[in-house]
Amino acid sequence: MDVRICSKVACGAGASATLTYDYADSMVVVGPLSTRVEPHGYDLCARHAATLRVPRGWQVIRRDPPPRTPDRTPS
Repeated sequence: MDVRICSKVACGAGASATLTYDYADSMVVVGPLSTRVEPHGYDLCARHAATLRVPRGWQVIRRDPPPRTPDRTPS
C-alpha cells in the first residue's frame, strides 16, 4: 500500500484525514482518511486537519473515525 502524504504544499507528513468541499452548502467536511484516493478529496496530515481555516460564513463538519474494536484472542 502506498503512503499518502498531506496535500498542503511543502508538507511531507503522512495523511491522516480527508477533506471534501460542499460548495452548494458552503461546507467543509474533515473526516478519517478515505480508504481510496478520490479526485475531489484532499488528504491532510493531523496538523493541517486540526488547524484548517475556511472562508467566512462556511461551516466545518468534523467526523471522528469509528471506534476500534479490540481484537479477539483465542482463550
